[in-house]
Amino acid sequence: MGDAVLEGRVRAHLLHSGRVKPNTLHREATKYVSAKAQSHVIQQLIAEEFLTEQEVAIFKRGRNAKSGSVPKNTDVRTYRNSSGYEAVLGSLFLREEYERVNEIIDKSIEICERPKGEES
Repeated sequence: MGDAVLEGRVRAHLLHSGRVKPNTLHREATKYVSAKAQSHVIQQLIAEEFLTEQEVAIFKRGRNAKSGSVPKNTDVRTYRNSSGYEAVLGSLFLREEYERVNEIIDKSIEICERPKGEES
């Protein structure tokens, strides 16, 4: 669920920003929704203490869940971190905590758009 919520918000952000033509939307969106990007984002959210204790607990449970397979273009740790991130978004969405979902996604977009090497 979390991946679908994130994907929709990211695509809307890119289209509303006017920086992306529809034919390049998928390629640009992957910079925000790839396992590598999600892993980076969740590490920053935790480092900046942006998540609540409950959200960190959901991340850890989601991260540690066994999926059975890992995509060929990423390592296990990155994939599990991204799964944990998606678990946080999905859990909040299913509990209808839409404002918090939007806060986390807005912060995630901000993190993805920071110049390389710049931390909070």
